[in-house]
Amino acid sequence: MPTDSQYILESIKQGCTTLSDDEFVIDRLVKYFGNGRIRWHVEFGGHRIELTTGQIKKQPTFRRKILEQAGVLPPQRAGADYRRWAMDLRKNAIELPWRDRPVDAGFAIDRLASHGDGRWTVEYQGKAIKFTTTKLRRQVSFRKRMLAKAKVLPPQLDPAAYRKWMDWLIQNAIEAGPQTGDASMAEKSWLDDLPELAGW
Repeated sequence: MPTDSQYILESIKQGCTTLSDDEFVIDRLVKYFGNGRIRWHVEFGGHRIELTTGQIKKQPTFRRKILEQAGVLPPQRAGADYRRWAMDLRKNAIELPWRDRPVDAGFAIDRLASHGDGRWTVEYQGKAIKFTTTKLRRQVSFRKRMLAKAKVLPPQLDPAAYRKWMDWLIQNAIEAGPQTGDASMAEKSWLDDLPELAGW
């Protein structure tokens, strides 16, 4: 994988737009804290770029993240100048609790497995989160448990849309237990079509 600097140089060669100081004006920086972690959301030109503290402190990484997600390259500053700029930026950030941070529109679980007797497992990015049917069908319980166990807060849907999405998941849930080759194939085919939560 190329370093941040190599990636930036390649992008410049391909005609990427490099902004000057007066052109690169961040709309706002939000500091989300809680759950033993801090994340920063840089809001710029309609984009929201999530960064860790370390990524903001390192100029090449900061520029790369903005370039990747907003398609423009922030100006290059001298080392000390950048450190002061980044410090001022963090000092002026709006602070909000972690639970209030926006959720990616593309939230989607990997799969839902049924254990019978009203017991389920939601698999999300390598984590298995256990649910009862009641907790799964109640949006508040689902969001609260996903936040507690997987450190992600699913988007809030209107009740009808949430029921529709959950019904679809339950209808297409796999049976937990040993998988045969055929079962794995069947599982893959419906997983390929798994709708993203935000799309409902």
